[in-house]
Amino acid sequence: QVQVVESGGGLVQPGGSLRLTCEISGKVFDVWRMAWYRQAPGKQRDFVGSITNSGGIIYDDSVRDRFTIFGDNGKQTAYLEMTSLRPDDTAVYYCKLEYPYERWGQGTQVTVSS
Repeated sequence: QVQVVESGGGLVQPGGSLRLTCEISGKVFDVWRMAWYRQAPGKQRDFVGSITNSGGIIYDDSVRDRFTIFGDNGKQTAYLEMTSLRPDDTAVYYCKLEYPYERWGQGTQVTVSS
């Protein structure tokens, strides 16, 4: 059973930083792509960025200058490093395995507030 598990959410002050982790377990893939999404209260789920096992990375323009995605291919793990956080970054952040399977994680809450 393939599982996607996010961790690292929490409460952070405006201007602060936070790192989220996404781990894929249950099966080893030679090729994979993982993506980060976020969903603010009352809004649709939006794409944040994605990474492949070979290091190909895509960002949404809204986070390109503040967020960094990187990965550990050997551990099938992706990270979302968020800096200069703003209140409008408050959302549930989801990791999604997009290739070779589609599987969502349960999400982790990020709250940016003073």
